[in-house]
Amino acid sequence: MPARPRELTPDRSVRHLFGSEMRRLREQAGMTLESLAPVVRYSRSSLARFETADVMVPPDLPNKLDAAFGTDGLFSKLYAIAGREVHPDKYRWRMELEARALTIDEYAGHLVPGLLRTEKYAREIFRMSNPESSSDETEEWVAVLMSRKALLHGSRPPYPSIILDEAILHRTVGTPAEMRAQLEALLPLVDSPDGIIQILPFRHGGHAFMGGSPTLLGLDDGTTVAYEESIRTGQLIEGSEDVVRHRRAYDVIRANALSPRETGALITSAMEALPT
Repeated sequence: MPARPRELTPDRSVRHLFGSEMRRLREQAGMTLESLAPVVRYSRSSLARFETADVMVPPDLPNKLDAAFGTDGLFSKLYAIAGREVHPDKYRWRMELEARALTIDEYAGHLVPGLLRTEKYAREIFRMSNPESSSDETEEWVAVLMSRKALLHGSRPPYPSIILDEAILHRTVGTPAEMRAQLEALLPLVDSPDGIIQILPFRHGGHAFMGGSPTLLGLDDGTTVAYEESIRTGQLIEGSEDVVRHRRAYDVIRANALSPRETGALITSAMEALPT
């Protein structure tokens, strides 16, 4: 007996609506995944995952589906909206994207980003953001976050280029000893063959990413997507103009960030300023 298709929630998610409409119109046309595959030039397994909203839809597929089903731009319109959808399951999407990324360009304005956090720093952040959570929920979240860090040590690790606002160095999270350990954990990646960390100093003043924490992910298919995250939600940005706008803003910030040598010195200075 074939596996039962995943239950979608098209009333709650545009991405799920895309998948459910794709399945409905395919079945209405009397087509199987196997017969649709050569028409849109995607494998059966890929199409199955698009229909169940397990992976992002590639940017060229909506037009192909509109042509195949004669839907007059329906899938193109759904895709445009889905690209700006706020995802409640942000961590699943973030992990899927990071697993495919060849490069990760990220700006962090308030906290050390997830891929660079120590376990104690991460645990303290979760406790502050979710004071009602049980210890089991806290440990589950920390375990998920720590599993993300395995990407940096895998067989094909992405190259991270991380820009931290100087404020992060001076905002103590946890005890001084825990904060010192977090800052120390940054130093090996400040300037290494495996990535780079730079500090955006206070003296730079205002910039385009104030109040946000955007990430640009260069994926294995040659495309780039942007991702903006807040405490409760994550927003995936796939529109080419929006991604280009984020890229330009990131490049301006990187041009004004400290050199690796200056960055290392400033992190060390912040460590030494912490009380013992």
